[in-house]
Amino acid sequence: MTIKDTPEEWEIRATETPFVGNKTSVRTDDVVMPDGSVVRRDYQVHPGSVAVLALDAEDRVLLIKQYRHPVRQKLWEIPAGLLDIPGENPLHAAQRELYEEAHVKAEDWRVLTDVYTTPGGCDEAVRIFLARHLSEADGDRFEVEDEEADMEHARVPVDELVRAVLAGELHNNCLVVGVLSLVAARASGGVDGLRPAEAAWPARPFEE
Repeated sequence: MTIKDTPEEWEIRATETPFVGNKTSVRTDDVVMPDGSVVRRDYQVHPGSVAVLALDAEDRVLLIKQYRHPVRQKLWEIPAGLLDIPGENPLHAAQRELYEEAHVKAEDWRVLTDVYTTPGGCDEAVRIFLARHLSEADGDRFEVEDEEADMEHARVPVDELVRAVLAGELHNNCLVVGVLSLVAARASGGVDGLRPAEAAWPARPFEE
């Protein structure tokens, strides 16, 4: 048996969109089950996201701390953002987010991992990049607003982040998945074996 996710689409008898927001919407589908019954499934439709695990020369990860209203917490996270432009190259989006949220650029980019954040209730797909060889970005800092205006920044050693994740002290999914994926990559041949930065992404196809 090959353990690999595979594309599949069950018949949809009816669909509607009861809510449309600024960036996302909610869709309701009547889906035909294998036994022929029809069930209703509600889920959030999401444009997709990118996140950046930026690793400096001292083996520290660049973090930001931001208020997240749905969970009523300020979470330590890695830079991330929406794929605002349909078909946008996710690498370009990741480079933009690293600049806007941290005023940093990177010379070496790899795909660390691709995930669906909550596939039972949302179609959001996230590509997490590993960015290395960091330096200060050129030009003026990006003007932040709303929650981002209150962001804190830190650089934390990888080992300390692993400890904090396993201790239940850090909860942001991109941070948790990114850090543990980095450790796994190092243990299984090294990060140079990761996929190239512009590797195909079936969940969110893009133009190179």
